[in-house]
Amino acid sequence: SLLIIDVQTRLAPAIHDSQRVVEHCIWLAGVAARVGVPVVVTEHFPAKIGETVPELKAATVDARYVTKEFFSAKADGCLSGTAIEERQQVVVCGTEAHVCVLQTALDLCAAGKDVFVVAEASGSRLPAHRELGFARMRQYGIEIVAHEMVAFEWLEKGGTDLFRAVSRDFIR
Repeated sequence: SLLIIDVQTRLAPAIHDSQRVVEHCIWLAGVAARVGVPVVVTEHFPAKIGETVPELKAATVDARYVTKEFFSAKADGCLSGTAIEERQQVVVCGTEAHVCVLQTALDLCAAGKDVFVVAEASGSRLPAHRELGFARMRQYGIEIVAHEMVAFEWLEKGGTDLFRAVSRDFIR
């Protein structure tokens, strides 16, 4: 499953290299849709922080959207009944890497999930905070991965029609 955390209109502009983070979240959502991986998107206090940025919202029309108040989506309980609860492996991305992504990933890991955080699709206001979040996640066995690592693991093998379609549309 793919969990996209809090890529929202009032927060995104403050994130270092936010356009890159948004683009990689969109890319992951597109690959997930193509290979049949369910997507869940969280919004933290959307009335205050805004909804998901429009370009990501357009790319995740089939995703399950949930709102939260806790920094950790797992602690909030909003993931109950979603693919995140149902699946063993959770690929996580979004903002901020050292707050909501970190706390959600730690809680998912503590719940026995295999958690993978996509580096280029996760951001913080300060690059140093992002790196500290990644370092802490690694200490708890959470894997920090690249977007293409995720895509090729979801695909599993080359030479198929699905592989050719994903390669043509997403991998450059």
